[in-house]
Amino acid sequence: MTTLLNTINSPADLRSMTRSQLKPLADELRQYVLESVSKTGGHLSSNLGTVELTIALHYVFNTPEDRLVWDVGHQTYPHKILTGRRDQMHSLRQLNGISGFPRRAESEYDTFGTAHSSTSISAALGMALAARTKGEDRHAVAIIGDGSMTAGMAFEAMNNAGVHDDINLLVVLNDNDMSISPPVGALNRYLARLMSGKFYATARNVGKSVLPSPVLELAKRFEEHAKGMIVPATMFEEFGFNYIGPIDGHDLDSLVPTLQNIKNLKGPQFLHVVTKKGQGYKLAEADPVLYHGPGKFNPAEGIKPAAAPAKQSYTQVFGNWLCDMAAADQKLVGITPAMREGSGMVEFEKQFPRRYYDVGIAEQHSVTFAAGLACEGLKPVVAIYSTFLQRAYDQLIHDVALQNLDVTFALDRAGLVGADGATHAGNYDLAYLRCIPNMVVMAASDENECRQMLSTAYQYPGPAAVRYPRGAGAGVPTGKDLDTIPLGKGEIKRQGKRIAILAFGSLVHPALQAAEQLDATLANMRFVKPLDVELLKSLAASHDELVTVEEGCTMGGAGSAVAEAMAEAGIHKPLLILGLPDRFVDHGDPGLLLAQCGLDAAGIEKSIRARFAA
Repeated sequence: MTTLLNTINSPADLRSMTRSQLKPLADELRQYVLESVSKTGGHLSSNLGTVELTIALHYVFNTPEDRLVWDVGHQTYPHKILTGRRDQMHSLRQLNGISGFPRRAESEYDTFGTAHSSTSISAALGMALAARTKGEDRHAVAIIGDGSMTAGMAFEAMNNAGVHDDINLLVVLNDNDMSISPPVGALNRYLARLMSGKFYATARNVGKSVLPSPVLELAKRFEEHAKGMIVPATMFEEFGFNYIGPIDGHDLDSLVPTLQNIKNLKGPQFLHVVTKKGQGYKLAEADPVLYHGPGKFNPAEGIKPAAAPAKQSYTQVFGNWLCDMAAADQKLVGITPAMREGSGMVEFEKQFPRRYYDVGIAEQHSVTFAAGLACEGLKPVVAIYSTFLQRAYDQLIHDVALQNLDVTFALDRAGLVGADGATHAGNYDLAYLRCIPNMVVMAASDENECRQMLSTAYQYPGPAAVRYPRGAGAGVPTGKDLDTIPLGKGEIKRQGKRIAILAFGSLVHPALQAAEQLDATLANMRFVKPLDVELLKSLAASHDELVTVEEGCTMGGAGSAVAEAMAEAGIHKPLLILGLPDRFVDHGDPGLLLAQCGLDAAGIEKSIRARFAA
């Protein structure tokens, strides 16, 4: 039953409710989130944990006039439901459906797109200062998860915000002791110490906001004495914020009046809210990692152990290779920016705990940290999603490539990623990597080739990257060997006539199907850099037309590399470059998205026939 929830089509409806109705509303909203996600798949634990916080924020603040910026955006399903999208939840993360993250084009209540982490304070500060500049009386609120606070960008923003004492800015730290993987680092230990003083802190800040001045002065003197005894000095106040908390993020009787009091305060405010990931669903509370981003499941039964898949995923291929190479070479160390499970490093951590480093959500640091390890003769392997390596581009160029340091980059989720959409798609790595001097760039076409490429990258005495897609490969078995492939050499997969298709990585197999229909030659190029120019010249000499195929952007990508090589070699042959279009590709089933982009076997064949009348 969703009696109360069905009456809410906007936060204005929520604000017309009595305080006594908010708790039963929270129960309905939590159940609706659980039922919705169980039918579509998506992020669950984080959203179950933000139900009361979402209600309180929309109840107290005049949204959308007051701006809410959620960070990371995968905690916004309750927000979407309360802002007019309840009846669209069945389409969540599906083709032509609503996004799993805040999206400005989707709703006026989604004030900022936040699918990557640690951006909210910067964006909210911009909004707060814009309001001051324009003479508008409105609030900007950043709701940031504790994992997102590990990134330097969050502290850069706080450092900037703390000097503006006349803005309406609130930062809400949603402290659930869990980002995606288990929490790491000194900040987590610091927050745990703050928790030990929660009774003092709560009393102290109620005094700040509601007590008359004589009693408030007494409270201030008590504060100076008690701070040294009970609570460490809060670094948030050193940044210029008024720190309030911690308070229970599931207690609406605490949340609502605290937010109402804060709303009347000027200057940067920092509210520390403690929530439980998976709150209200015992299975998710017990295992928030398992229920972080589940597929479809029966809520009454929970997630059942999946049958062993017929094919290995590329992530599993990497995880197995990492353990095997670490056993063979004591110099190997593995690094992840808070994606232990996603990058397939759980077993590596178990087997080699002293050579495993989770640096938190800090991609820039992960790359320069790897550079420092490489300077001392170790061989770091950075496991990072293609889309997240974008965040460390300067470090990649300045700290690794410029010094030609021996760092291996394992780029998971290359190409389209499906339900997570444009924010998480790895469409640009081929273009942004191949232009960097000293880099070697490889694209795997199957599981065994991926394993061999990882060994090749590892043995190369400089920076090298292997990109591979999300999900399972073609079903090619892998062994336990650590064989390499010849540097910069492609291979012919099919010999045909007239047309030569030069395919890179994940699209080798659909390109091969197209080549069979066209009786064309198919080359698995394997290397984007160094490009196999000799193979290119041979194919150009023996064929009338050339085609390149890649699951990456065509502007500056592998096809561009071929065109540049042809121009330099003076090769004058027609060239068709197929790849992802010059637009952001939305969320949906990966196979459907590739077909829409003309990159399935039928689409590749159709484009070649249209261009060359084949």
